[in-house]
Amino acid sequence: MPKMKTNKAAARRFKITGTGKILRRQAGKRHINEWMSANVKRKLRGWAPLDKTQEDNILECFPYTKYLR
Repeated sequence: MPKMKTNKAAARRFKITGTGKILRRQAGKRHINEWMSANVKRKLRGWAPLDKTQEDNILECFPYTKYLR
């Protein structure tokens, strides 16, 4: 049997924690943000949990994940 391949596009966009949570980057900070206050831009930093409705779709892209649902 050949190896199963991880979807590399998903691997760059999502992160799976040790407890099985899927994290995504915050949206809305790429461009057209000169009008934003510093507080708004600061809140868009970092990672946010993925919505439960999307988790099954994303986990299909990671065949070797320890925590499959």
